[in-house]
Amino acid sequence: MDKQSLVDQLTSRLRASAQVAHQAGAAAAQEAREGATPAEKREDARVALEQGGLARGQAQREERARAELAALDAFHPRPFAPGAPVALGAVVEVEDEDSGRTFFLAPVGAGVELTGPGGDGILSVVTPSSPLGRAVLGKRCGDTVEVTVERELREWTITWVG
Repeated sequence: MDKQSLVDQLTSRLRASAQVAHQAGAAAAQEAREGATPAEKREDARVALEQGGLARGQAQREERARAELAALDAFHPRPFAPGAPVALGAVVEVEDEDSGRTFFLAPVGAGVELTGPGGDGILSVVTPSSPLGRAVLGKRCGDTVEVTVERELREWTITWVG
């Protein structure tokens, strides 16, 4: 499996997120400065304060996305040998009695959905700090893990690690 294509997709999504945050922050900052007449600003300073807070929040979102991009620059997932334990960079398939899911264990990008190589399926990004990521680290194909999801204990069996 070409994991670099997964990293490239994730990088593209994070860049887009950083760009959206930058644009939204700039628009909010401009609105805080110029969005009302001086008389309106005196009358309702709350609006300018809200726009300023929104601009700061978007700047933080952009900064977080840029830090995640820096982490991805240093991330080079390796192939996994049959029987290898789950580690950062693994693509993992898990199943329970109802369904299965496939995820990519990456350092950042939790929750982002990626398209498998050649358009084959959807993979979710899971980080080692998430409950599922912590549960599978070091486990092997055939192991069962328990994870609480939305206050419900779920039991998944690892069916493939690559």
